[in-house]
Amino acid sequence: MVLKSVQGFREWLEAPVAEAKAAGRTRLDALRGAAARITTPLLPDDYLHLVNPLWSARELRGRIVDVRPETADSVTLVIKPGWGFDFKFTPGQYIGIGVLVGGRWHWRSYSLTCPPDWTDPDNRAERLISIAVKAMPEGFLSSHLVNGVPEGTVVRLAAPQGGFVLPEPAPPKVLFLTAGSGITPVMAMLRTMDRRDGIADVVHIHSARTADDVMFAAELADLHDRHPSFVSHLHLTGEQGKFDLATLDGLYPDWRERQTWACGPLAMLDDIEKHWAAADLSDRLHVERFEVERSAAGEGGTVTFVRTGRSVAVDGATSLLQAGEGAGVQMPFGCRMGICQTCVVTITDGHVRDLRNGVEHQAGEKVQTCISAAAGDCSLEV
Repeated sequence: MVLKSVQGFREWLEAPVAEAKAAGRTRLDALRGAAARITTPLLPDDYLHLVNPLWSARELRGRIVDVRPETADSVTLVIKPGWGFDFKFTPGQYIGIGVLVGGRWHWRSYSLTCPPDWTDPDNRAERLISIAVKAMPEGFLSSHLVNGVPEGTVVRLAAPQGGFVLPEPAPPKVLFLTAGSGITPVMAMLRTMDRRDGIADVVHIHSARTADDVMFAAELADLHDRHPSFVSHLHLTGEQGKFDLATLDGLYPDWRERQTWACGPLAMLDDIEKHWAAADLSDRLHVERFEVERSAAGEGGTVTFVRTGRSVAVDGATSLLQAGEGAGVQMPFGCRMGICQTCVVTITDGHVRDLRNGVEHQAGEKVQTCISAAAGDCSLEV
């Protein structure tokens, strides 16, 4: 191993003058290579990266240190962030994670499932974060993270953000309504309240197809047993069908008095919003969506990214954000759901269509690339 390391270091040192060694290796190659390395216009960050990939001042990075199965199609990823990560996030927020697959960086956003300033139980000085990922049939990256990402993988991170958060102190009476992977931001809230011994009066209704599909099932049962004021209500849709919101009056008659956080499929959230609006309680409801409800697809076209000079032909269902990332363009992004405005860019030519409502935008207008698609050939200032 030592010999390999020495040989690898020598090859790295001599690399700048490799093309000048046609006549064979000489004893001066290492010295000449060292001189070239010293005079190469690299930033200090480039040298730090050679020592430790997490030591970067230019971008947030992290290393996956543990992959924990939750269900047959979901895992928890425990990540050690590098320099610059803000551990003072608010429970319920999400992060962006970039993973290198097949030579290309793929980005998605996932809710943090850990409390702020969470540490390794075996090393209190090492701060960690965690996300939980459920593999989706149409989700390339989610399937890769669940089925193929190994421990030790270095990933890129985006700073925590999002407004679906638990305030401090928490309200005296809380209702959580979740389904599927919609439980993930709520787990950060529950774990934070448990850590601060602050689970006062909480009802959590979670829907899943079967008992085996319940993410964090054992932990929910443990919280239910340890906290008399916490109710974990599991609703199995495979046996009982969709949870009927009309049954709240019989199950939890004080639901109107509770601050409610809801996260899950679009249809479920639409029903909840209508139910709360009918009860004139919309101001007590907090909703998080993991997907965008899209209108009929447009015609598509060739998207040109002006600053990079790259172009790609896409269909009318592919977002401009996905088109750019697929073409290898460094695209700004945040929530990927049309909420945070981080991905806004200017159209320089042509038209694009809002995937939510079909509204078209033209040259000179700014659009959110995560929820917009090409309506014919177009160009973007990115």
